[in-house]
Amino acid sequence: MTDEALRGTKVVSFEQGVAAPLVTVILASHGAQVIRIESGTRLEWHRQTGPFVGNIVSPNRAMPYLFVNAGKYGVTLNLKKPQAIEVAKRLVGCADVVVENFAGGVMARLGLGYEDLRQVKPDIIMLSADIYGQTGPFAEDRGHGNQLAALTALPHLTGFPDQRPQFPGFTITDFTAPRVAVLAIVAALDYRRRTGKGQYLDASQFESVVHLLTPVLLEYEVNGRQASRMGNRSNYAAPHGVYRCKGDNRWCAITVFTNEEWAKFCQVIGKPAWVRSPEFATLERRLENQDKLDRLVEKWILNHSAEEVMSLMQTAGVAAGVVQNGQDLDNDPQLKYRHFYWKLDHPNDIGSFSYSGMPAKLSKTPYGIKRAPMLGEHNEQVFTQILGMSDEEFAQLMSDGVFE
Repeated sequence: MTDEALRGTKVVSFEQGVAAPLVTVILASHGAQVIRIESGTRLEWHRQTGPFVGNIVSPNRAMPYLFVNAGKYGVTLNLKKPQAIEVAKRLVGCADVVVENFAGGVMARLGLGYEDLRQVKPDIIMLSADIYGQTGPFAEDRGHGNQLAALTALPHLTGFPDQRPQFPGFTITDFTAPRVAVLAIVAALDYRRRTGKGQYLDASQFESVVHLLTPVLLEYEVNGRQASRMGNRSNYAAPHGVYRCKGDNRWCAITVFTNEEWAKFCQVIGKPAWVRSPEFATLERRLENQDKLDRLVEKWILNHSAEEVMSLMQTAGVAAGVVQNGQDLDNDPQLKYRHFYWKLDHPNDIGSFSYSGMPAKLSKTPYGIKRAPMLGEHNEQVFTQILGMSDEEFAQLMSDGVFE
């Protein structure tokens, strides 16, 4: 019988947005018991952000919230109340891992910092997935994804030379940092298994992206050259770009690196007379004449669908891929075959919602996806069954507004 890889691991999370919730949704999908603490008095912003399922505005219908909170237990605590802080500590006492991504210093001011939680659970593992990390001049600054993307230098590299810097299309730090954080948690769990000791994990979303820009940093440090926006161009391939195809807003990306690939490319497009021009005889000449080359390439491509261009090029051994949109991804045969999307039913007339799966399949311990929680849905179950509160205590704390 198979079992999930992290079954038996207990996680308590104080999180918001995408970066930390994506960490814990990965853990939950692989079997960890994740208890997410929220508050109805100060809704996490993704419960307030559309689009909403069925276009009905409700914190339980917010799609941005649903997709990064699959499989978690949802409880509410008003952390402005001292009793709620004590309840949170009791939850930590039953946990292996604590995850938070508040601004630097917030957890400590609440009395829930690492040193506080070590008093409750000496071998606790705590991850702070902050914007900048817990140390340095910006440690206590608040921030968000686009602001952070700007600091990583990505907008300086994104776009065309004659345009302003552009964001890369989404808050990329929210999707890169969690993968690093999950690795750190798994490493810390292994360390605790071997030594019996927990530890504090100080993760910087900023640094998770900067390390991807090593070629840019090396170019400046070694050669003194600043990388800049190149659009879809490459210094090592031509043709290299995204080309308009037949149909409404349909595109295909093509990359030709070597002279051998160039010969195959020319064969696919029917060897028109212009391919024999000295302007395109070598890669160096093609790079020098990219504007003209792109116009001629697109003239042929415009007569073909994106799918046809991709198929013809790939069959010949030339790298090419359709520029897919949301509808294409939803119907992608590869993703469907691998059961990447999980359509799950929700209560309260919300209906079904499609969740993204995990990109890696473990042969002995397959993951699973369960729906995201409604706001405070698991209060009674978590506090009475998992934490062991009596019915009387639960009722009193509810009356005192602790579970707001």
